[in-house]
Amino acid sequence: MRVLLVGAGGVGTAVTRIAARRGFLTDMVVADYDLSRAAAAVAALGVRGDRFSAQRVDASDVDAVRRMLAENQCEILLNATDPRFVMPLFNAALSAGTHYMDMAMSLSAPHASRPHEECGVKLGDEQFGLARAWEESGRLALVGMGVEPGLSDVFARYAADELFDEIEEIGIRDGASLTVEGYDFAPTFSIWTTIEECLNPPVVYEEGRGWFTTAPFSEPEVFDFPEGIGPVECVNVEHEEVLLIPRWVDARRVTFKYGLGDDFIAKLKTLHALGLDATAPVTVPGQDGPVQVSPRDVVAACLPDPAGLGGQMTGKTCAGTWVKGTKDGRPREVYLYHVVDNQWSMREYGSQAVVWQTAINPVVALELLDAGAWSGKGVLGPEALPPRPFLDLLTEYGSPWGQREQR
Repeated sequence: MRVLLVGAGGVGTAVTRIAARRGFLTDMVVADYDLSRAAAAVAALGVRGDRFSAQRVDASDVDAVRRMLAENQCEILLNATDPRFVMPLFNAALSAGTHYMDMAMSLSAPHASRPHEECGVKLGDEQFGLARAWEESGRLALVGMGVEPGLSDVFARYAADELFDEIEEIGIRDGASLTVEGYDFAPTFSIWTTIEECLNPPVVYEEGRGWFTTAPFSEPEVFDFPEGIGPVECVNVEHEEVLLIPRWVDARRVTFKYGLGDDFIAKLKTLHALGLDATAPVTVPGQDGPVQVSPRDVVAACLPDPAGLGGQMTGKTCAGTWVKGTKDGRPREVYLYHVVDNQWSMREYGSQAVVWQTAINPVVALELLDAGAWSGKGVLGPEALPPRPFLDLLTEYGSPWGQREQR
């Protein structure tokens, strides 16, 4: 398989380190706006890097990406950039006639007058709006194929297929025990994306009502996470699973809750109150005259790069899917989960736990597509495809998943 990977940040670099150990890959072009970053990702592979090359590309330039796909005879584009670049990369792959995969979907926009009650533009709406064009092309756009969304959606489909007859609720629950030594505030994932998903109105799905929104950080609950992480307070957050799972899995309710903590929430609220979460450029004085900058980009520039925090991090991160329903006429409640210890991921791959956990899932999906175990056309989420081959291959990669009966 010949792959164009766009984005050589923390997740993209982890993708190369995981893929380099697998035999299915023929070639991978690692492309980034910063050529030195792409080159560094390839150089770090050492003797494993003979199938990898680095190139420069502007992810917002549809024509440039399309040409890169054609010139390198790539079969699929793997998008490892932030969500701002989903649509240009999605459109470039469609134009080039290649397959496409991402880990986050096209951006949402709140309802103009009732943002905490009704959906405006939902996550993924722009992509699903082009589903027919993808179907007619005969190519697959596999969207939301990271860990959350991604593995969490695979868990939902697995639960529906093998563990339940009827499902009352599917709830994605994410929590961690990670700490970063030496920093008062050091997010372990992209702060740009974290602000986007945490400060936008969260979406909930209910059968008969469809999708609706609530206020940010609503409906707090304490969830007990496995493998020593323990109880963590989780709150509603906007996330793709709520928009994806109901399209292919029957459930009366779907939610996403993230374990953020009071201090993290307070800092996000302060950023919002100061307008520092905004993406629209503002004019500020510069050495050579006024310049325009995005407040959110300034926040990201002032914080440490999450990919470089692994050496100061300790603890574990857990992504999982809680499912409640019935099996054989009896109530059942399970939590399907995947835990990564930062010490292990740093020792084995040199990547911190959160970015590594995100990166392994698209690599597993690429291998399944290459082998023909997964296939399709159009715009599909992970839950549209058979879950067992994915979960078996994930275990083969040396990163097993778990299942806990809740009662």
